[in-house]
Amino acid sequence: MIPTKRFTTALFAAAILCAPLCASLPAAAQGAGPMMGAPYKLDARAQAALLAELTARRTAAGLDAGHGYKVQSQHPGVQGTQVVRLAHLYKGLRIFGSESVVVLDQKRQIVSESASPRRMKLGKIAGAAVPPVTAPGIEPAIKPTVGRAAAIAAARKGMATGAVNVVAPRAELLIYPHMGQDRAPGAENKAPAELNALDLVETVDRYELAWLVRLRMRSGEQPLYFDVVVSAVDGRVIARWSMVQTVTGIGHSQYNGQVPLSTTFANGSYQMLDPERGKGGAFGAMAVTNANHGTSSGRVYSNAANTWGDGQQFVEGSSTTSPNGQTAAVNAMWGLMNTYDMLKNVLGWRALDGQDTATHIAVHVNRGYDNAYYSDTCRCMFIGDGTFFTNLGAIDVVGHEMGHGVTAATSDLVYSGEPGGLNESSSDIAGEAVEAYARAGGQGDSLPVLGNDWMLGSEIARDGQPLRWMAKPSRDGRSPDAWSSELRGLDVHYSSGPNNRMFYFLAQGSSADSEHEAYSKYLTARPAAMNGIGLDRAYRIWFQASTTRFTSSTNYADARAKMIEAAEQLYGAGGREAIAVRRAYAAINVGADVDEPEASGPPVESTMRRVRATALNVPVNPSSAGRD
Repeated sequence: MIPTKRFTTALFAAAILCAPLCASLPAAAQGAGPMMGAPYKLDARAQAALLAELTARRTAAGLDAGHGYKVQSQHPGVQGTQVVRLAHLYKGLRIFGSESVVVLDQKRQIVSESASPRRMKLGKIAGAAVPPVTAPGIEPAIKPTVGRAAAIAAARKGMATGAVNVVAPRAELLIYPHMGQDRAPGAENKAPAELNALDLVETVDRYELAWLVRLRMRSGEQPLYFDVVVSAVDGRVIARWSMVQTVTGIGHSQYNGQVPLSTTFANGSYQMLDPERGKGGAFGAMAVTNANHGTSSGRVYSNAANTWGDGQQFVEGSSTTSPNGQTAAVNAMWGLMNTYDMLKNVLGWRALDGQDTATHIAVHVNRGYDNAYYSDTCRCMFIGDGTFFTNLGAIDVVGHEMGHGVTAATSDLVYSGEPGGLNESSSDIAGEAVEAYARAGGQGDSLPVLGNDWMLGSEIARDGQPLRWMAKPSRDGRSPDAWSSELRGLDVHYSSGPNNRMFYFLAQGSSADSEHEAYSKYLTARPAAMNGIGLDRAYRIWFQASTTRFTSSTNYADARAKMIEAAEQLYGAGGREAIAVRRAYAAINVGADVDEPEASGPPVESTMRRVRATALNVPVNPSSAGRD
């Protein structure tokens, strides 16, 4: 595993195109409870009708006849709506990072379309005053000079000697936009250090015919999962990024004491198959498997009795099926159950894909492995026993990894640059939501005010230092607290920092004390300390924006715009939630700060003190706790 990645790619903000029916979109519940719909699939006829309607709109959108669409995925939306994600095509080829997110009402009518503008310089654009930007191989014919096999060979150069395929390499011919940045009006003369995220506008410099090569390999026990963009013109590597969606070292379920597990009795033994959550998948239900120090999932855990584990850290060299070895499986199953229940009970979202498809977690991966990761080859998770860390099956880590599965099934944010940081942040946010839900008993249709510690991996760190701090990411020495133009060049585990801090501010509020970890110099409006809206509402807004509005190329500026729209859709335009979103992003140098009206409810500072007391196991006055 490579704990630090330095792969970058330029990405593009997405535009919002809202149909006249937008006003008819049903408002989500103002209180607690599920907001997402049931599993959903358009049949072939309905898909054809949707494609025909979008195709008919091309001229109005400034697109010529070379442009098209292809359905990529479908999943539930908010309050009875459904979401269809479509790739943008040009002359039959997918345009990398360019897609439309279409929301349909219950009658399958288009409510809104969130569309990336990456395609807008391809072909003859209606009313264009200048010819479109093209590149060799794009016009007039789309024919690669470099073939599929040569592209795969180019992508594999530099891989470790002896690396073998987990699955066969795949190569897709597509159109790759080379991205640049322009200064927005009014920001032309700003110094780099003074730039706000909204001061830069991503734009297409040119297009190139390319192969997207997906390598899923391993070298010994180490997964080598990379997406590589190879020029179809001359075979050079244009871009490359790791697809091991991982959090380095975490674990803690062995510290939760005695917990209930949902298991199955079959063929004379108990199995770690959960018959109550999810359907289908590799094992027919949510499952925990024993990798037994290997790199594949292995078999589902089984036991003669329905009592599992000893609650202790795995002793290297002992059996993975002994009571001590079973503890890792207990950790994982507890995380699976609570993550599934939180998503379903709070949001109405079923499993990772919203369609209730079961997933699984493999434990005892490799030997002393200090990592946990989500794999897109099996849509499952792998968890190590740890060496510098304790077992990585902590509740917030399992929530984090399953969060990657939700992202993969929805926006599929490119795992590089700003979108990659948002991808990681979305998983950190999910981990905190699951942690709060589990520690409050794992029941109910809302997220509690208390329960999570706003630190990722604090329980498993042998040195007592968490992996990430949500309130002040820079405490790790690498993550920035605010957006800057340098953010896109950082490893995604560090470029996630500003968005993590945004979410903390949105839920918990900030401090006006410049010495406080929750202080932001970018908050210049009134009051000096912004008020939070609570974890429950903050997470609903994030989930709605990230699953029904984000595209794969969404960056920080675009995320802010989509979050504001989600807050207004869920809680009303001009409400304190939408204002809090604006202030939370302003606090990380994304957009301007705004004044907020006086907030009702407990002061933010007291909320932060209560959360901090909970993290330190200090008794809290029960009368001060509650649900948002």
